[in-house]
Amino acid sequence: MGSKTFDGVRFVAWTNDHLPPHVHGLYAGIEAIVELLIAERKVRLARRHDRIKPRNAKRSDVNHILKTATKNFDEMVRLWETA
Repeated sequence: MGSKTFDGVRFVAWTNDHLPPHVHGLYAGIEAIVELLIAERKVRLARRHDRIKPRNAKRSDVNHILKTATKNFDEMVRLWETA
């Protein structure tokens, strides 16, 4: 497992995790799974049922995670690649 923190968001990549490339963003008591679209140099919320925990997390907190991942995209990719 590897982790990095930016703007209060802790990003975690698990060792030998499954594809697609992704990190888990932890902020304000929530977890959001962020997919890394490497070719497009973009991030997005994962397309899976457990992408946000708890399900009733504030949208502004989820947006903060996504914006922080976008702002630190290269670091997110390095985190995924080294995990």
